[in-house]
Amino acid sequence: MSLLDILASSLGNSSQQPGGQQGQSGQAALISAALAFVNSQPGGLMGLIQRFQQHGAGDVVQSWIGTGENKPISPDTLTNVLGQDNVGALAQKTGVSGDQLSGMLAAVLPHIVDRATPNGEVPAEGQLDLTGVLGSLGGLGGLFGKSEEPKQG
Repeated sequence: MSLLDILASSLGNSSQQPGGQQGQSGQAALISAALAFVNSQPGGLMGLIQRFQQHGAGDVVQSWIGTGENKPISPDTLTNVLGQDNVGALAQKTGVSGDQLSGMLAAVLPHIVDRATPNGEVPAEGQLDLTGVLGSLGGLGGLFGKSEEPKQG
């Protein structure tokens, strides 16, 4: 299952807003919010890594950075690492419940961190490059209007 499929199934019909579709804009909002959250940490990705280590999940985040297989993270563990207030704020930004958000982030954050750390190296400044990460996720950059226009037909 691709990352786009994971997001689409996670967002599903339950996140549609009255009178409009959530769909790709919801996926874009989730990824954008996740990247913005990482970049807003003191130290960026390094700060996020420290949060994982402080909350007993350092081995999980290190697997995302390393070149091997990414270890999964449960939504509850992720909420514990990020903090309930942060999860609530991100949920409000993306228009989903806190439980939905933690589940979606548990599915997408390992891929984001993995793609942001090629060859197992954290960016020196700790900031994630939105366009670069999205491009490496396989075409999600189009959700932000950074790539070719969608085809009409």
